[in-house]
Amino acid sequence: MTNHYQPQSINQWAEEDRPREKMLLKGMSALTDAELVAILIGSGTVGESAVSLAQRILSSVENNLHELGRRSMKDLQRFKGMGEAKAVTITAALELGRRRQLSDLRQRPRISSSRDAFNAIAAILSDLHHEEFWILLLNRANEVFARERLSIGGTSGTVVDLKLVLKTAIEARASGFIAIHNHPSGNLQPSRADIELTQKLKQGGLILDLPMLDHLIVSERGYYSFADEGGI
Repeated sequence: MTNHYQPQSINQWAEEDRPREKMLLKGMSALTDAELVAILIGSGTVGESAVSLAQRILSSVENNLHELGRRSMKDLQRFKGMGEAKAVTITAALELGRRRQLSDLRQRPRISSSRDAFNAIAAILSDLHHEEFWILLLNRANEVFARERLSIGGTSGTVVDLKLVLKTAIEARASGFIAIHNHPSGNLQPSRADIELTQKLKQGGLILDLPMLDHLIVSERGYYSFADEGGI
C-alpha cells in the first residue's frame, strides 16, 4: 500500500510553528524571511503551505530581499500558487518598505564615514532597475536633514544637471552634501562621465563654499566611494 505524504497547511501545524501565531507569541524578530512573506501570501495551495511557497520564491532570488524587490508582479505570478492578489500584496509591502526609507528623517543620521552615507540611502537605490541620482543634505554637525532625488534615467545612465544640484543644496541651506547614484548592472567602477561629474560638483561646491563630501556609486553588491579612493 503506497503512503503519499501530504504537506500540512499552516492551520494543521503546532501553534508555535504558525507564522501569525508565532509573531504574536514571540514578536516579529523571531520570524524568518520566509515566514514573513508567508503572512503576506496568506494561504498556500492544495499540497503546499504558504511558508513552502514563500521559501520557493526566496530561493529563486538566493534569499536576497533586495533581489526580491526587483521582481515584478508578473515575475511573482509565474510561481504556482501565486495569483494576482498575492503578488500585489507582496509588491505593495516591498514598496511600503521603500517609502519608509523616504519618510521624514526624524532621527538625523550623522555621517562620519562613507559607510554611514551608504546606509542612509542603500535601501532606496540598491534594487532599482534604472539609474537615479540623489544628494544627501548635511547640516553643520554632518547630520543628514534631507534626501533629494534630482534625476531618473534608464538602465545605463541618467542626466544630472550640475546647476540643479548646487541650487537645491543652497536653497536648503545645507552646509555640505553627498552625491549618490546607483548602477543597476551591479558594476561599481566609475565611468568617465561619473569622474567628470564628480570633479565638476567638487569645483562648483568649492566656489560656493558648499563642500561635496563624497560621491557614492551604489548597487546590490555594495558601494564605491570617491572620497575613500582619493577621488575628492
